[in-house]
Amino acid sequence: MASKLVIVESPAKARTLNKILGRSYSVKASLGHVRDLPRTSLGVDIDKGFTPKYVIPAKKKKIVGEIKKAASKASSIYLATDPDREGEAISWHLVQAAKLDKDDIPVQRVVFHEITRDAVQEAFQSPRSIDMNLVNAQQARRILDRLVGYKLSPLLWRKVQRGLSAGRVQSVAVRMIVDREREIQNFISQEYWIMEVELAPPEEKEASFKARLFALADGTRLDIGNKDKAEKVTDDLEKAEYAVKAVVTKQVARQPAPPFITSTLQQEAWQKLHFTAGRTMVIAQQLYEGLPLGKEGSVGLITYMRTDSTHVAASAISEAREFIGEKYGAKFLPPKPRSFARKAKWAQEAHEAIRPTKIYRQPEQLRPFLDPAQLKLYELIWKRMVASQMSATLYDTTNVEIEAGNAGGEKQLQGYLLKASSSVVKSPGFMVVYSESRDADERGGSSDFIGVSLPKLSIGDKLIYMGTFPEQCFTQPLPRYTEATLIKALEQRGIGRPSTYAPILYTIQERDYVNKAEGKFHPTELGITVNKILAEHFPKIVDPGFTAQMEEQLDEIAQGKYEWVAALQEFYPPFQDMLNKAWLNLERVSMTQMSEETCPNCGRPMVIKVGRFGKFLACSGYPDCKTTMSYVVKTGVSCPQCGGELVERINKKKKVFYGCSNFPKCQFAVNRRPIAQPCPDCGNLLVQYRGDGAKCVACHRKVKLSELEKQNCVTA
Repeated sequence: MASKLVIVESPAKARTLNKILGRSYSVKASLGHVRDLPRTSLGVDIDKGFTPKYVIPAKKKKIVGEIKKAASKASSIYLATDPDREGEAISWHLVQAAKLDKDDIPVQRVVFHEITRDAVQEAFQSPRSIDMNLVNAQQARRILDRLVGYKLSPLLWRKVQRGLSAGRVQSVAVRMIVDREREIQNFISQEYWIMEVELAPPEEKEASFKARLFALADGTRLDIGNKDKAEKVTDDLEKAEYAVKAVVTKQVARQPAPPFITSTLQQEAWQKLHFTAGRTMVIAQQLYEGLPLGKEGSVGLITYMRTDSTHVAASAISEAREFIGEKYGAKFLPPKPRSFARKAKWAQEAHEAIRPTKIYRQPEQLRPFLDPAQLKLYELIWKRMVASQMSATLYDTTNVEIEAGNAGGEKQLQGYLLKASSSVVKSPGFMVVYSESRDADERGGSSDFIGVSLPKLSIGDKLIYMGTFPEQCFTQPLPRYTEATLIKALEQRGIGRPSTYAPILYTIQERDYVNKAEGKFHPTELGITVNKILAEHFPKIVDPGFTAQMEEQLDEIAQGKYEWVAALQEFYPPFQDMLNKAWLNLERVSMTQMSEETCPNCGRPMVIKVGRFGKFLACSGYPDCKTTMSYVVKTGVSCPQCGGELVERINKKKKVFYGCSNFPKCQFAVNRRPIAQPCPDCGNLLVQYRGDGAKCVACHRKVKLSELEKQNCVTA
């Protein structure tokens, strides 16, 4: 009897489905796409309605042949590729490449969001035909990207340097990084002072607390912009009398975050586990496709990992609530199940959030079967899902307003208002399981509430003065993007979709348009140059608003609300017009820069050039002299092992690190920028650590850079 043929993308997914479906099914893996646009030509017939010319890559011809052979012996064919546009397109390409629709064998599409026995069996009981709306949305994206990439790249080769390329969405990400860098460079820091006063009840000096100055007595905002004003205010505060003006006590509830979607998983994995977006998606794919769990066999541990929906199946919510009640008790369950609705209009509510396929499969139980990285990511997903159905964390908060007034002397003092707050956890709720990362906000400060311990106070209570603590501060520019904040910014602007965030971050680094140093993105000179050209000659291509509009149009195509050819016809003529003008008006840009080095062979100046592997030094006498040397950025910091100078280098993964200039004789290297000042404790090397911090590579002592500067000033 002929078996039923099931086609998926990966061997891991095939193995898991084989064990679920049994011997009456034969499962084959296509290893991803089996057809694509040709690499050596545009592959799109613009004059014939943007007809794509798909080809079967040489390395996929054998796979297509095997699938075709298996299909000829099958009683029916099921296309079980991933449940998104890319998966739908792979199914369609399989039909076209292997000619699966030429025989009388029925070809059907099955979709499931988790690889478990129940989900797979349910999907096979209700197959459908291929959704051409989803296929056309994927085709439109692929052709758009091909038009932009293949039309812009020759221009960049001719006008800047060979080997360059531009991408429709990636170019917008580069622009955001370049714009942020420009803001940082142009930022003018402003001085301001924070004033805190230590106060206490007259009979309880041991119960002292600090209150922060925030306004004049009449409520006018108080800005202290220099040392003289700070000293004047300090003098007033020392002479003032203090009394409690208002006390407000209330209960505040902090609700749990929804289960993960692709972008929030990538953000949280970066913040908590230091996983890149690419690594996160690779591990999530492994958890989704199924891993061997001893006697239980291979099973998918999480639902599909490319999703922008926070919807959770009712059965999963019910299981989570049952588990919470058993393990933590009824007080940790809200009266009703929680549901989370996405605010983004493009969210696909038919999809589910990323969650464990079985809540009772606790992370600790999987320790023998998963590697450390898999276990960490699974635990993150599991905790987030469980916490999302738990009760809120309750705080008892107290906000006290204090008035500083005249002390009865001859001179009338300026009146001031101060505030102090405290927050005490009354009920931990979901935080017994999981607490969402509160990453530094866009100004570099934390969004977590931090209060102080307050004594019991009532309106009219007098307080005694115990000291003033003025702190000089300076306004800070917006921080450079990290993987987490860039993904968040792209998502907020509607740029990219779940399947594109990780490729975007990978591509902009691979093309040497940005580097990552200490976890933050820095644009390279090449990235700045290419961005300037695109911004001047192709403003729409790098316009976040226009790119977001294109994404919405692709979503409408997927929903059957817009024709994919019409979208391309709307985009291409203005783009071609901009391209024609750029070829005429754009002057050649030289990336060559003079250096301070001289050629060791002929004595001519060395110039800085950019090649496939980054910057290098070349003799300006080329072609008479073909001497080249590696290019290094000096730090002025001595190597702690041999005394040579530490220089900036870039590894094969385009990440910046700092190594000894005497390499390979000395192989000392650190990942963070070295600091000239030695460790105040042991005298060893300090490196930058989390913004204004420094950390010793030997004793691990942490110190603020501002403190080091103060010490140097005192020593001087």
